[in-house]
Amino acid sequence: MPDYIFLMHDESDADEGAWAPYLRRLQQGGFFQGGSAIGGGVCLRKSGTPAPVTAHLAGFIRVNADSLDQAKSLLVGNPVFEAGGTVEIRELPLTD
Repeated sequence: MPDYIFLMHDESDADEGAWAPYLRRLQQGGFFQGGSAIGGGVCLRKSGTPAPVTAHLAGFIRVNADSLDQAKSLLVGNPVFEAGGTVEIRELPLTD
């Protein structure tokens, strides 16, 4: 079963009280693989000028799902998504 990451692009007007029930639903369904808010940081390169830090990323959730369509369905109840914010879904391919 592939893993996907939900990248919350902005905090929008997300209902903070909605996170616990949403994450509990993902956990109870066996989908939740972890997640966190994203704090400040830096971009580094060995040489040259690095790209700027992506300031609009607010957090991530890692889930497993059978398909991208199933991963999309797991956004129901996501406080950022429900408040009209942007959530990017990316597959995390397995590497050998």
